[in-house]
Amino acid sequence: MAQKPGIPKGTRDFSPIEMAKRNYIFDTIREVYALYGFQQIETPAMENLSTLMGKYGEEGDKLLFKILNSGDFLHGMTPDEVATSNCLKLASCFCEKGLRYDLTVPFARYVVQHREELTLPFKRYQIQPVWRADRPQKGRYREFYQCDADVVGSDSLLNEVELMQIIDTVFTRFGVRVCIKINNRKILSGIAEIIGQADKIVDITVAIDKIDKIGLDNVNAELREAGLPDDAIDKLQPIILLSGTNDEKLATMKEVLRDSEVGLKGVAESEFILSKLKDLNNAIELDLTLARGLNYYTGAIFEVKALDVQIGSITGGGRYDNLTGIFGMPGLSGVGISFGADRIFDVLNQLDLYPKSAVNSTQLLFVNFGECEADYCLKALAAVRRAGIRAEIYPDAAKMKKQMSYANAKQIPFVALVGETEMAAQKITLKNMETGEQQLVTVDELIAQLG
Repeated sequence: MAQKPGIPKGTRDFSPIEMAKRNYIFDTIREVYALYGFQQIETPAMENLSTLMGKYGEEGDKLLFKILNSGDFLHGMTPDEVATSNCLKLASCFCEKGLRYDLTVPFARYVVQHREELTLPFKRYQIQPVWRADRPQKGRYREFYQCDADVVGSDSLLNEVELMQIIDTVFTRFGVRVCIKINNRKILSGIAEIIGQADKIVDITVAIDKIDKIGLDNVNAELREAGLPDDAIDKLQPIILLSGTNDEKLATMKEVLRDSEVGLKGVAESEFILSKLKDLNNAIELDLTLARGLNYYTGAIFEVKALDVQIGSITGGGRYDNLTGIFGMPGLSGVGISFGADRIFDVLNQLDLYPKSAVNSTQLLFVNFGECEADYCLKALAAVRRAGIRAEIYPDAAKMKKQMSYANAKQIPFVALVGETEMAAQKITLKNMETGEQQLVTVDELIAQLG
């Protein structure tokens, strides 16, 4: 017996019902992005490794899926070079391309490559899959979709404000209660400065960003391993554990960072953003432990957690001032967010928040009683489809029980029955599959009821 085929770990198949749910997510996000003036682009699934490497930090580089050069990828290499156990060196020899790790770096490449065609500020959104060679676990996949929106070519903090409003609008439409957490990398730089560890900013942010996952004691242990002295770690504790309202936290940080120019700038930026977001449906919280691991963030950073489901971040983003500079265009500021569609899919599944209209594909099934009846149904089908009603006819004149089972399996809410009596009266018997109620209607009446 042949072995049953499978798929790589960290990837998933999606059934028709699951695809209907996913399209509901994508369509909702797409509609909200368009409301705020964002335009859609797409970039290739693979990029040159020179575009991707060095943009995500050392850990990110390790998680890049690299693609072997086509043809004889070992061409020009000596046996000694092939025999080396240095994987990174080998990859650099026979891999020139890689699958995209996120949508932000390809977007930065796109902006630089198409600069002459763009009107700044440029507001784009992008909904495409990305790939990471990560260890698969609950809520973490090797292939997953991101739904990004970015604005480049503007330093205004109103962009941050609007992105937070987009997050609030999307999750309000989904019916998911969330907490929007914000922080600022300038505040984190200021904290590193006042504890005398400015050169350890990356180590500090990488460690404290894990506090929700590994706890405070393990964060402190990681800081010690990174070379921070105990007195610096002690100074960090009251800042990491700071509680109170957003206004109280801001007031405390103004005092703590009074000798740090960059830190105070981060406080001022956070204060401006929070002051404009008093009327959100969802909670927004200044969280000083939020660091976002990606190295390219330079200002405000954001993360969203679902309140009623135990899962990781479902949206994130931030301000990046230097990303396009890597590609030869310095001084172009940007800010963006990314919805994690796969985690949102899991959240909506757990909370059962999909509207019926989003998951029921076919609204109406015409039962097939034979050739003459099918001809009558085809004319009616054309009319209801022109009216925008999703309808189909069972292709075979099978037993009634089989056709009804098909309707039930596909959760089709209405069935149209056409026999000699209906054809003589130029009508259709419409059956509600949920209540069992039947009524004799014309095609126009059917359209009025289901349209």
